[in-house]
Amino acid sequence: MRKLIRTIAVAALWAVVTISSSLSAGAQQVPQLPTDSDTRIGRLDNGLTYFIRHNEKPKGQADFYIAQRVGSILENDDQRGLAHFLEHMCFNGTTHFPDKQIIKWLETVGVKFGVNLNAQTGFDMTIYNINNVPVAREGVQDSCLLILHDWANDLTLADAEIDAERAVIHEEWRQSNVGQMRILEKLLPEIYPGNKYGVRLPIGTMEVVDNFPYQALRDYYETWYRPDQQGIIVVGDINVDAIEAKIRKIFSDIEMPSNPKERVYVTVEDTPGTIVAMGHDKEQSATLSQLMWKSDKLPASMRNSQLYYAQDFIQSMISSMLNERLNDISNKADAPFGAAALSFGEFMISKTKDAMTLMVLSKQPGDVAAPLAAAYREVLRAQRGGFTPGEYDRAKKQLLSSWQQRYNNRSTRENNEFVQRCISTFVDSVPMPDIDTEYKIITQLAQMIPLQAINQTMAQAVTADNRVVVALMPDSPDGKYQTPAQVEDALKAVDAETIEALREETKSEPLIEKMPQPGKIVKTQDDKRFGTQVWTLSNGAKVVVKPTEYKADQILMEANALGGTSVIPDSEADALNFMSTALSNFGLGSYTNSDLQKYLAGKQVDIDFGFNAYSRSIEGSSSVADLPTLMELIYKSFTDLTLNEEEYIALQNTVASVLHNKENDPTFIFQQKVQESLYGNSPRVKSVTAESVKRADRQKIVDIVGQMTRNAADYTFTFVGNVNTDSLRTLVEQYIASLPGDPKTRTEKPRYLKELRIKGGDGTDTYQTKMETPQDYVLFMQWGDMPYTMENAQLASVAGQILSARLIDIVREKEGAVYSIYASGAMSRTSDQPVRISSSFPMKPELKEKVLSILREQLEALAAGVTPEELAKVQEYMVKEYTEARELNEAWMAAITGEQLNGVDTWNGNIESMKAITTKQVSDWARKLLDQGNYRVVVLEPAN
Repeated sequence: MRKLIRTIAVAALWAVVTISSSLSAGAQQVPQLPTDSDTRIGRLDNGLTYFIRHNEKPKGQADFYIAQRVGSILENDDQRGLAHFLEHMCFNGTTHFPDKQIIKWLETVGVKFGVNLNAQTGFDMTIYNINNVPVAREGVQDSCLLILHDWANDLTLADAEIDAERAVIHEEWRQSNVGQMRILEKLLPEIYPGNKYGVRLPIGTMEVVDNFPYQALRDYYETWYRPDQQGIIVVGDINVDAIEAKIRKIFSDIEMPSNPKERVYVTVEDTPGTIVAMGHDKEQSATLSQLMWKSDKLPASMRNSQLYYAQDFIQSMISSMLNERLNDISNKADAPFGAAALSFGEFMISKTKDAMTLMVLSKQPGDVAAPLAAAYREVLRAQRGGFTPGEYDRAKKQLLSSWQQRYNNRSTRENNEFVQRCISTFVDSVPMPDIDTEYKIITQLAQMIPLQAINQTMAQAVTADNRVVVALMPDSPDGKYQTPAQVEDALKAVDAETIEALREETKSEPLIEKMPQPGKIVKTQDDKRFGTQVWTLSNGAKVVVKPTEYKADQILMEANALGGTSVIPDSEADALNFMSTALSNFGLGSYTNSDLQKYLAGKQVDIDFGFNAYSRSIEGSSSVADLPTLMELIYKSFTDLTLNEEEYIALQNTVASVLHNKENDPTFIFQQKVQESLYGNSPRVKSVTAESVKRADRQKIVDIVGQMTRNAADYTFTFVGNVNTDSLRTLVEQYIASLPGDPKTRTEKPRYLKELRIKGGDGTDTYQTKMETPQDYVLFMQWGDMPYTMENAQLASVAGQILSARLIDIVREKEGAVYSIYASGAMSRTSDQPVRISSSFPMKPELKEKVLSILREQLEALAAGVTPEELAKVQEYMVKEYTEARELNEAWMAAITGEQLNGVDTWNGNIESMKAITTKQVSDWARKLLDQGNYRVVVLEPAN
């Protein structure tokens, strides 16, 4: 597939005449791109690389990372799982932070384990992160760098800690060893014949995890955790010179081994013809398949050039245009597949091979050949007949508009964006120029690469060799399955077809054919609490405007109203339960969803619907330039939202196919049993099934939406972002004040239903089902009623976080009964049962009774008292979160719209309120909740 790289290089010549077309001549003929000067990159004498960048989004915080070019691919057969095991051990004791002091100390400065402190292990890399660290104190910066240093070179790897972690990792394996993972583990050796990638899943084997000698882990650590494979990344509100000096001081003492083992990147071989790997499992719900064409990666020496961007641009165009075609087909009632999509990237799990990948969801269980062949036909249609000028124009517009918005927001980019670029540069040699250079390259490529070059690349991307098909299927009741030969024959049959080029037709009429008569803003007020203007409209609707400069090119909109679907009768429960899914494929007026996607090409605008039992919302966003389009969508959503019959049937068929085998999925069964235990047999609280989806009536859903939006006077429309109020006034009068509305029939409060109330009292419900990997699924919930106030809402959150920390310490670390366990406490603004503390998790079956006892004991212990240290950690974290939220449009939107629902302001003064909370308040609050006597446990355990 080197020919594909050459083709892309030739295509790039249309735009970049300085790039040599002779790839064999070497990288010296490919001009290199300059590195962003605002990111300081250096290398210590021992080989360690560092990246440092000053950034003030969010203010006063920084991210600390260590990236390692080390992963499970480096393990020997008797070491499978050690790379991942070592990642866990980095939190269990280092030279300067013994035992679990890393976690405990970071929590004192507002860094929460699992949220801001985490790690991940892959096949070729391992990444550790300490995010959102308040760095005003220099000592905090020093300590975070010292933690990175200890991860790099000073783990204690104590015997007792290793043994304790074996149980935790065993539970992580148990949790992940579900249908799809079991199939993939079996198929990987076929996908990667004779290659280490086929037998190196990071979780490893439990035989190794449970039994490896202590020294084996220490040897792996000493062999691979070394400076030449490590990159330190610090991005945030820091002094770059000072951090660089600290890194040089702290990390220079790490010695590079005298005879290091060679770090070899495993080559993925080319293969003749087509590999077909097919597998099935009882708990696999849907039939999924992939057709992949393997190709060589762009050489690392050539990635820091415009050739990298040319490749990315061409591949983006191909995937965008082909996915539009596939989406149009999947929206037809008689579509041969439920969904299909094309993408470019790494070949499955391998770092050394790329692939063009076609993914297909079948509508019928076990049917791989026909849907895959149908999607393949569209790939060949594009390969042989090319793409059309209209398709290319839409794809370019969409890409350029997204880059335009990104460029406009360049001064308010957040730390994580820069961190991920540094990681990609260190691990994958991805270029890192400044955004001005990037933006210029992309716009030049879009202007100068012709459609001919795109079509030429597509023609080379589809080959007869280096093809891999992977299929995952549910178990068949009769034990009969399609064979690899049948799949190959289906693809060969398509190869032999005469396939006509696409002839496209697109709608050209306006989305709003006749503009409505504008209304008026009849009253203007200022709300100093949020720094907003409040406009009352002639139709009774209200508009709240909060201009900000947190993002130069972002406007958020949310329309909220009390009252909701509780007014719809139970007889329409199927339509209600499927409505949120159905609305993902909405149309407007004469525009189907497919039409609408083409109409919105090149516009950064989005809209979504949330019609709940007791409240209604319509959310949207846009760039500054595309605000008029967002207003069009708002108007049509209120007045003429549609579900095209053909698209609706297609969606029903697709969703039903995904749900076909869900009755064998323990997580789905558990969800159903939880609903049954909490709500009895309420038809309004049911998981959708294949049968209920088929029963859901399209017209009833459209009618329900019409009922939810028929009175604009119910709604308050809130705009937050870089809003020009003068321009917005004109748009509001044209598109919102013109909506039908009657203040006299405004919905003032929800209609509460007993069918939506959780059953009161204390009880445990236990169910059983067959499982391939035995584990217990557990939910516990304590709920009740309290007045909704800022203090009560904060106490609910604090109580949940303290309980969560205790459960992690006891159930995960001490007992080894779970991989992860978190509790949450929250209050609802619109429920008549507003307070809940709950947790849901899978666990080791043998420890069920002990864990259930711990849950009850810890809730009682919470009411008995909390320590000042526990409270202080949560307060530190929450104050940090509140402070960061002050510069986020999304947070302002949530605060303003939340207050609209019940009149309680939880924004102004929340930092002072959080700091004032006492340990007695927390325990008293918990006691008040427990005394209401509403505690329920739901358990799904293995029948076998």
